[in-house]
Amino acid sequence: MTVLYVHSAFGEPPAPVRDAAEGGKIEIAVQSDLSAERLMMARGIITGNQLDQDAFLTLRPALEAFLDSGGRWFFNGHVMRPLIAGLERYQRMANPCRSDFAQTRLAPHPIFEGIDIAHLETNKGVAGFYGRGANPMPDGARVVTGLRDGTVPVDWVWCRPAGGCFFSHAGNDLGQAGMEWGLPPTLHARIFAWARGGDCLCA
Repeated sequence: MTVLYVHSAFGEPPAPVRDAAEGGKIEIAVQSDLSAERLMMARGIITGNQLDQDAFLTLRPALEAFLDSGGRWFFNGHVMRPLIAGLERYQRMANPCRSDFAQTRLAPHPIFEGIDIAHLETNKGVAGFYGRGANPMPDGARVVTGLRDGTVPVDWVWCRPAGGCFFSHAGNDLGQAGMEWGLPPTLHARIFAWARGGDCLCA
């Protein structure tokens, strides 16, 4: 079973995604071509912040079944539609200042192991790209990274009672963070590994 990178944007996917696909580590699935049948054949899926959530909502029964069967979903972006039961609409931080974008690591996770948290806070010296709010956490989810002194759960992971794991990163695509430090290849590789079945670390 493979990991599907659901491509929703114009243009090509990022270089680390293309390289992984060429190496047979993942498959790139154009969103408009993704069927329920192909989804159910996957071990994990990765969606980006340009996901067409209105269109993806039509796959909700298949998405629920995919997770129920033990699938992994790495979600980048703002939840704007009820794609699966338990998700709620994104909440933006009110009146954020620069210090609110400082990150607090609240739980270990293999995606971030050994990465200096300060290297994720800015892109090209500008803060706020990592996240400016949070997708509300379902009951039983575990916060990994917080903004605003740890009070805004920008990254969390949820082992669903019915099965499967869901990782929420409520910002621009995590795999593109830390560009100045050359982190995208590492982050992408770790996201692929998690979606393939790495330790969920929900509890």
